[in-house]
Amino acid sequence: MFGLMQDYPLLVHTILDHGALNHGEREMVTRGVEGPIRRTTLADVRSRALRVAKALERDGVKLGDRIATMAWNSERHVEAWFGIMGNGAICHTLNPRLFAEQLDYIVNHAEDDIMFVDLTFVPLIEALKDKFGTVRKYIVLTDAEHMPETSLPDAVSYEDWIGAVDDDFQWKHFDENTAAALCYTSGTTGNPKGVLYSHRSNVLHGMMVNQPDVFGLRSEDTVMAIVPMFHANAWALTFAVPAAGAKLIMPGPAMDGASIYELLDTEKVTATAAVPTVWLGLLQYLEQTGKKLPYLDRVVVGGAACPPMMIRKFEIDYEVELIHGWGMTEMSPVGTTGKMKHATSGQDREAQLKLKEKQGRTPYLVQMKTVDDDGKELPRDGTSSGHLLVKGPCVSRGYFKLEGSALTADGWFDTGDIATIDPLGFMQITDRDKDVIKSGGEWISSIEVENVAVGCPGVTEAAVIGLAHPKWSERPLLIIVKDQGAELDEAAVLGYLEGKIARWWMPDDVVFVDEIPHTATGKIQKMELRERFRDFKFSS
Repeated sequence: MFGLMQDYPLLVHTILDHGALNHGEREMVTRGVEGPIRRTTLADVRSRALRVAKALERDGVKLGDRIATMAWNSERHVEAWFGIMGNGAICHTLNPRLFAEQLDYIVNHAEDDIMFVDLTFVPLIEALKDKFGTVRKYIVLTDAEHMPETSLPDAVSYEDWIGAVDDDFQWKHFDENTAAALCYTSGTTGNPKGVLYSHRSNVLHGMMVNQPDVFGLRSEDTVMAIVPMFHANAWALTFAVPAAGAKLIMPGPAMDGASIYELLDTEKVTATAAVPTVWLGLLQYLEQTGKKLPYLDRVVVGGAACPPMMIRKFEIDYEVELIHGWGMTEMSPVGTTGKMKHATSGQDREAQLKLKEKQGRTPYLVQMKTVDDDGKELPRDGTSSGHLLVKGPCVSRGYFKLEGSALTADGWFDTGDIATIDPLGFMQITDRDKDVIKSGGEWISSIEVENVAVGCPGVTEAAVIGLAHPKWSERPLLIIVKDQGAELDEAAVLGYLEGKIARWWMPDDVVFVDEIPHTATGKIQKMELRERFRDFKFSS
């Protein structure tokens, strides 16, 4: 016997309909690529998204066609997203930080039909256009006044393109499991792999993110989406914010500390999210200027492990709640957040700050466990490290155009991370499976050593890799980028680490470099570092 509820498909455009109908006056503010601040409302965004959908239909776009976007966070990018998905096409976000060869592979693998591109990236796409075998039209996200001379075929300014139609369009209706968006992994080994989200998974993920113990967005909030829309759905903020009816601030390409602070302050932002490198830039700006964060209530830090010193600076120096999060493209992407819970309310401040260093606990709709090499589930004791597995309605079960399942025999997705889960459900990543350092039969967490090392005065960034050792199999090498003008040597760094990590975790050597390589999503390229230092010989 089935229930007698209405068949109401969870389609992405219903989020925008809800936001526009109930919070139509709420602003969306963009620092445009052209320079000036632009202001619009949720009602206007919906109207223009309908015009996007209508213009795509006029251009012959059909259900399931892939439409690419290479753009910063802006109201035009949001309009394009909802218009593409509301038309029944698949929004394929392109990460401009990928190598040219990867972009070439991704666009052709996806068989993109039309591409939306921001002014910043026109030269990049012009250099690659002849390699794109399927893209027939380019829409430059600007107006006629700023439209550049370009060699892109059939190129048109966005404002002219949607100006040719009105918003008299009915969203397409289809099964909620229809594909809505495509995002490729950064491809640190082999070719990038396409993660294909459905309308149902995107809507559920947006609702999950709005749970109070995740981001907890409300209509009263002003949210700044710093994490790019080409990074796994902007961590679902593009869906969660309109669903909540909150004000949305889009910073465009300006990610420096001064530019971020300006918008946080002038727009009275209450909630925001970004990777640690962005927050490091903001914190440095605040320390240089002595400015405060009077309106900010909470920040989400994800994409890489949050250094303990960053947690303390936000929580203690600026009285801003820091929410440490974790996830991955294959999870839509949010998997855990480090919100405190009833069981932690009796802990003192220091214990809570220490707990915030972990990646956090799962919200409803995410299941998680750790297993040993034989697949046996490990206890939630906070010390047993194992392979981290997840499942849920917003977790990928395979990759676009790749045969076979990405799941284990019993239906779990292996994240490739090594982690512990404690009795309260807080998970902590100790390493990537491929990055864990195996020394003398024991595991050393490169992430934990890096987090401590970043707290050393004079250190801008730190990376730890394992290199071959004749006695211990592997030993850690600490790679440091110094602050500009900092006087720092190996003895000072090792002295700082003393007592803060296990003695047998202490790096055998420290080297100083000008720059540490990163992936397109901001993660440290450990594979490249291992290759660079493969012939390195420890001094002892």
